[in-house]
Amino acid sequence: MPSSRTSPSFPDNEYYDRIEKTRAAMEAAGFDLLILSDPSNMAWISGYDGWSFYVHQAVLLPMDQDPVWWGRAIDATGAMRTVFMEEDDIHGYDDSYVMNPDKHPMVDLARLIDAYGWGDLHIGVEMDNYYFSAKAYSELLRCCPKAQFGDATGIVNWQRAVKSETEIVYMRRAADIVTAMHDRIVELAEPGMPKNHLVAEIYHTGITGVGGHFGDYPAIVPMAPSGLDATAAHLTWDDTPLRTGESTFFEIAGCHRRYHCPQSRTLFLGRPPQKYLDAQAAIEEATAAALEQARPGNRCEDVANVFNVTLGKHGFIKDSRCGYPIGLSYPPDWGERTMSFRAGDRTILEPGMTFHFMPAIWLDDGGLETTEPILINGTGHENLSGTPSGLVVKD
Repeated sequence: MPSSRTSPSFPDNEYYDRIEKTRAAMEAAGFDLLILSDPSNMAWISGYDGWSFYVHQAVLLPMDQDPVWWGRAIDATGAMRTVFMEEDDIHGYDDSYVMNPDKHPMVDLARLIDAYGWGDLHIGVEMDNYYFSAKAYSELLRCCPKAQFGDATGIVNWQRAVKSETEIVYMRRAADIVTAMHDRIVELAEPGMPKNHLVAEIYHTGITGVGGHFGDYPAIVPMAPSGLDATAAHLTWDDTPLRTGESTFFEIAGCHRRYHCPQSRTLFLGRPPQKYLDAQAAIEEATAAALEQARPGNRCEDVANVFNVTLGKHGFIKDSRCGYPIGLSYPPDWGERTMSFRAGDRTILEPGMTFHFMPAIWLDDGGLETTEPILINGTGHENLSGTPSGLVVKD
């Protein structure tokens, strides 16, 4: 362990447990080496935590030695402060490679791969993620002609599905934070309040944290659309004042040590129309029925099918999935990008999995989001947040 390491989120033995699980998956897929460019997977395998994912970086995981961190040279110190490996396993590339159309960082990565004697291995790369480009792949192919490359997308993501005891502690702290954030919204929101002022309070509460546990920056900014804007799923905020007679949904997340608990609630200022009350009642009934299926041994599709059937009895249709796994993440997404609560997903639920149950529906003049972060436990599920359920009305 580097002597300059900052406060670690996990003991070294937890990283080695993760590596052992991942190597079993690598062997099953026929890979000798993984190049991990997803910062969530980099962090989960090595502990690396820094806002450097806008440049090319990776953690290399071989079968027979500790992981290797590779990235921009000025970020190598950040690696020494956060990863569990020794300094010899940290390698930085020269700044002349940064955003230079004539020099690509993958040329340096290929040099490093050769230096370790890995140039003729079967190498897995994360082909389908936000951080690995077509140019990066073509440069690796050009510079590592003896290697066999294959798609390793999701190999590490799937190992992250069942959380450790410490990870669940962090998820609970994140849930406490998002509960406080929603409490603050209900306390402060009123007609005439500029939306950006309320979002500033949301951020303040989220970063301040709860119970002595700090809030981290979330992977997604607050979604806070009102009125017709709330007919869309992913609009943020502006300086428009809150208005009587409008709904606003707040999709936000508490975050602690990169672990996320997202949760949504809908606020209506004034007396809500009957169709909003009817829709909310349908959502609550469908949610209760669906979460009865959120237990070990059931499949993801069991949750979705019951939700959709129950919602349909009330005349509402939800075409999108109604949940996805959550945990460790970096921008631009707090999901784990593996399974989903939707028809056809036959992934078996296991204790220790955590999800954002997301039964949002959008009407012709607004939207309703009443969502829950949940933990699959030994017999069923647990709602991680203490936020009261239902439509929030301030009349």
